[in-house]
Amino acid sequence: MVEAPEDLPHAFAAAWMARDAGALARLCTADADFVNVVGLWWRDRAAIERAHHYGLTTFFRNSELSVRRVEVRRLGDRVAVVHARMRLSGQIAPDGTVAEDRQTILIFVCMRGGEGWQAVAVQNTDIVPGAETHLRDGDGFRPQDYR
Repeated sequence: MVEAPEDLPHAFAAAWMARDAGALARLCTADADFVNVVGLWWRDRAAIERAHHYGLTTFFRNSELSVRRVEVRRLGDRVAVVHARMRLSGQIAPDGTVAEDRQTILIFVCMRGGEGWQAVAVQNTDIVPGAETHLRDGDGFRPQDYR
């Protein structure tokens, strides 16, 4: 059970490192929403568990996820928004090599209930150094800086 909202990102990283998709999903309410870095949207705990089980047993099986910074904005006694800057290393690329490290920001909208603090919504966003937005062209998305 997560006792404080600022502990939620650390519990997420611990479940990730244990490759325990069930524990990771239980950090979310039964009807939680989770949007990953490419916009895949999982609409409940079971879908969140299935998606993370797949990733944690394939291309993320050797990865390491660490929490770098956590900021909490309480919206009352039972509701908080948590921003967590995370670092991911060890992802396996499609050709079998190890991809370069990346940083993300996870946003947890969470509430306190009988099972402690749980996320009702999670959004994962990649940090792209030197970019302000993405452009889409015939080759897909690419980072863009207008400065």
